[in-house]
Amino acid sequence: MSTSAIPIETLLQAGIQCIGALDFDESESALRPRRLPAWTRAQVPQGLDVMVRMPSGVRLEFQSAATEIGLELLVTRMGGNQPVALNLEFDNQVLTNHATQGNTIVPDASSEQGFRVVHGECDLVWFQDLPPINKMVKLWLPHNAFVELHALHISKDSVVEPINSQRPSWVHYGSSISHCMEAEAPAYTWPAVAARHSNLSLINLGVGGQCHLDPLIARTIRDLEADLISIKSGINIVNMDSMRERVFVPLLHGFLDTIRDRHTTTPIILCSPIYCPSAESRPGPTIPNEKGKFVTFEGMEQLRQGSLTLQRIRTLVKQVVETRTELGDANLHYFHGLDLFGEADAEDLPDDLHPNPTGYIRMGERFAAHAIAKVFQD
Repeated sequence: MSTSAIPIETLLQAGIQCIGALDFDESESALRPRRLPAWTRAQVPQGLDVMVRMPSGVRLEFQSAATEIGLELLVTRMGGNQPVALNLEFDNQVLTNHATQGNTIVPDASSEQGFRVVHGECDLVWFQDLPPINKMVKLWLPHNAFVELHALHISKDSVVEPINSQRPSWVHYGSSISHCMEAEAPAYTWPAVAARHSNLSLINLGVGGQCHLDPLIARTIRDLEADLISIKSGINIVNMDSMRERVFVPLLHGFLDTIRDRHTTTPIILCSPIYCPSAESRPGPTIPNEKGKFVTFEGMEQLRQGSLTLQRIRTLVKQVVETRTELGDANLHYFHGLDLFGEADAEDLPDDLHPNPTGYIRMGERFAAHAIAKVFQD
């Protein structure tokens, strides 16, 4: 069957939404999605900038009766030549295909940056034999690679039209455990699974190595349209030993205050960290050992006053919710991280920090059933 190509920029000008992309880097005739708005560029630390250019949770949404839909894109993967997954979702079906071409970032000790880019070609990833009826399509972009979008290809004589979605919007903020680079495919990160089970439109601000309650993220969430907001912070505060108890509690209050400046009654779920064996009762920082397991440092106790462990963070997060609820915030909810993923799930925690694909799916199902459903029932 013959097909036609529509440049991505033309699609967006026609009203097709790239949900979860709050800004774009431009490259000749292509666009590279970013998950933070343009005004944040001057404030974003380098580590955060790297991760917001990986479009976890970002997807093109449109309607079309096309029987063939393809995405022309250039991916840049980090290490190895593994295929990069994309998903096409419609009518509760999720199809998977892979980009096998593209660029690869490889370590290089002789380079000033410590890495080099092995350049490859654009890829055209197809989803074929689709039913010839009008479909509400979500085309999920890779969650674990940088992406340059060139064109959408569709069956000849087919059209692509915008969707006027009535689904409630959900903004989620988290760490690598919400970015979910270890998930099998982008539609199977735990926030994507939870959104699908709850019929919500997701914006995922889960960013690997991050979630330190940055004020620029609080202002971003404040300015977004949202029917539900969730915050899952704590693990990287321990992993990097980035703050002590004295700073964590007022910063968490301030983060919530900024969001409440606009979202005065929007439900907010504050979720404490999931299980991580080495950091449960010992403060960070954490590093991977020779077996690839994340472990905390020993010693230096005289310098650890006010250092945080996961157990202490869970207590403090719950106390913050209780304090604010007593002061009148009836739409702030606490969800215990160990109910999302606890010690009994440890067999699905291969590096003692990040869940595997099975663990992420279970987390999404649990969050939908026990956190999101409870908020909307209440």
